[in-house]
Amino acid sequence: KRVLLVAITSNRGLCGAFNANVVKKVIELTQTTYKDKEVHYYTIGKKGNDVLKKTDKVLDNNNHIFDKLTFANAASLAEALMTRYTNGEFDQIVLVYNSFKNAATQILTEETFLPIQPVVTDKKTTTDYLYEPSKQEIVTQLIPRSLKTQLFKALRDSVAAEHGARMTAMHKATDNAQDLKNELILTYNKARQATITGEIIEIVGGSEALS
Repeated sequence: KRVLLVAITSNRGLCGAFNANVVKKVIELTQTTYKDKEVHYYTIGKKGNDVLKKTDKVLDNNNHIFDKLTFANAASLAEALMTRYTNGEFDQIVLVYNSFKNAATQILTEETFLPIQPVVTDKKTTTDYLYEPSKQEIVTQLIPRSLKTQLFKALRDSVAAEHGARMTAMHKATDNAQDLKNELILTYNKARQATITGEIIEIVGGSEALS
């Protein structure tokens, strides 16, 4: 069984563990959940690709989609992934990305893209529905559109989470810099006070010697 893991990271750094968490999750899935399967990677974002390409499992990467993230561009990428599935190249495609909860929290998400997972419910129904247009036409149009929307949502979620992670990282960096500044000021003042005290002792000592 062949599995394609789609790692969604960013093109830029300075956002804490945002990218590292996705890379670690992809490697973890390869070594645990899918250890008995043939795993390959599709990377979206430069930072993830820079690391994962060293494993020789990266089939393709797309670093430019974030330059102009539109539904049309996401739909083209989704179609490429769907083609890899429908032509039998892969039996399963999984998205790995950071979803946005709030500015300070990003949720590492593992989400099956294909095959489509059936909804599990305890309810049983015997209702006979009338479909207009036909069931086949609804499925052939609705499922691809749903998958395109799913990928677009994952990409937008990742971008929002990236901004939150970068803001948090920069806030922490500012706090750390302020703490370091305060420590340096204290060290400087101690050294200055020690120098002044030494000079006073020398003056007093010299004065006593003269008298």
